[in-house]
Amino acid sequence: MKLLLDTHVAIWVSSQPSLVPSGIKRLMADPTNEIFVSAISILEIAIKHKTGRRDVPPLGASEAIENFEASGYQFLQITPKHAAAVEALTFHHRDPFDHLLIAQAISEPMYLVSNDALIALYDCPRIPWK
Repeated sequence: MKLLLDTHVAIWVSSQPSLVPSGIKRLMADPTNEIFVSAISILEIAIKHKTGRRDVPPLGASEAIENFEASGYQFLQITPKHAAAVEALTFHHRDPFDHLLIAQAISEPMYLVSNDALIALYDCPRIPWK
């Protein structure tokens, strides 16, 4: 199974693993599953880190890349097909990073791993947060 980690999940796994449910950890530890982090997540980390928002990630974009590579995650590049797929989505919320992650999960297809309750409103393959 291909798992696409939402940005916060990728960060939590490497910096705050206690926030990740054991069921998700088991899925990620299963060697038959492939774990992906989107390039959009690196952009999201970079923007939040640079702007100093109150929800700033505990690591910068370059450090995130190193951590994700060290964890054996694969990077999912953004393609024109992914970008175009955003157009078909209903906007249940205004986060453009999540819109692209959802579009990628639908287009590939991959299971999006997220604790964002709004993700459940989309017709997107996902792993329930438990």
